[in-house]
Amino acid sequence: MQTEALKQVAQKALDDLKGIDIVALDVRDMTSVTDFMILASGTSARHVKSLADAVALACKKAGVPPMGVEGEREGEWVLVDLGDVVVHVMQPRIREFYALEKLWTVTEESRRISEQG
Repeated sequence: MQTEALKQVAQKALDDLKGIDIVALDVRDMTSVTDFMILASGTSARHVKSLADAVALACKKAGVPPMGVEGEREGEWVLVDLGDVVVHVMQPRIREFYALEKLWTVTEESRRISEQG
């Protein structure tokens, strides 16, 4: 499955279960670990777990089972590793604290500035 299609499967699974503030970040130029990071929030530990489970199941049905899932027990931040796409589902306070969107956006802006020299 192509990376773009996998990203869309994961985003749809999050959207179908009412994931909040779903954002996909293209990180291909910033890391070799993955191509896209998808971030979403859930309203509670149960919602976060359900969102992550939905992503894992939808991707498995599409032929791409997760390489790993971390954080399910606590339900504050669950990471679903799909290889070319990594999905982070967090409770709002955890997402605000770690500010991954800001981290990766600042990294991209810093890279562009240093290239311009």
